[in-house]
Amino acid sequence: MRILVTNDDGVAAPGLAVLAAAAVRRGHEVVVAAPLSDHSGASASLVFDLARGVPVRRCRLGGAGLDGAGLEGVEAFGVDGSPALAVLLARSGVFGPRPSMVLSGVNAGANTGRGVLHSGTVGAALTAATMGMSGLAVSLAAADPVHWDTAGLAAGVAIDALASARARTVLNVNVPDIPAAAVRGVRWGRLAAFGPTRLSVGMAGEDHVELAEQPGTLPLDPETDAGLVAAGYVSVTPLQGVTAIDDRGDADLAASMHGPLRDALAPHGTPAGAR
Repeated sequence: MRILVTNDDGVAAPGLAVLAAAAVRRGHEVVVAAPLSDHSGASASLVFDLARGVPVRRCRLGGAGLDGAGLEGVEAFGVDGSPALAVLLARSGVFGPRPSMVLSGVNAGANTGRGVLHSGTVGAALTAATMGMSGLAVSLAAADPVHWDTAGLAAGVAIDALASARARTVLNVNVPDIPAAAVRGVRWGRLAAFGPTRLSVGMAGEDHVELAEQPGTLPLDPETDAGLVAAGYVSVTPLQGVTAIDDRGDADLAASMHGPLRDALAPHGTPAGAR
């Protein structure tokens, strides 16, 4: 299988090589395309300068403490843009044959709870699904991780599972930063109401706002992704991207807007009787 590996920490981040190596060990054909700089929190954004285009350059994989074994023949590209943009370019054939799966990570820090909406790591996997591919987001639950090998082992198992799943499947995998032998198992986890950290917002002068990241203080539900990782489990959460809500109540709400909107538009040229 042809696989694209990307991340939001940047093409030089060690977790990227860990994830690429996991796919290579499974016998897959791998190409790497990731942001030239940190794009954490980029979600699924596709921001770029249409007139300038998207600068892309060849890079070399590797990172501190990684042997890079098995990655010598893997092509790697740095993209001046978000991980979702890298997915778009790959699907368009910019980096060779089009991939059928996207792996994103290994992220330094957990991506749990409803805050995954803002994650560039998860955004790349969800973008893959909108383009007909399956996607995997893998995160190691520590800001300065140590046990990359644990994440690599978990990623390998997830890659196997995703390869046999239906197209457009998206899995969000969070791995505790502990030795592999200490992992208690793998559990399905629903999204927590909040992630492991929260943003503290405060004014600092008249022309800017000061932000700080602080640990969450509320107790974790043990059945959620955040609670499971904190308890030493690998958490796996299937995700679904943007889709219309097929619910009678919401359809009625939308229909109720027709009359008022028609009347509001009528003075501006829309016939009052238009349907």
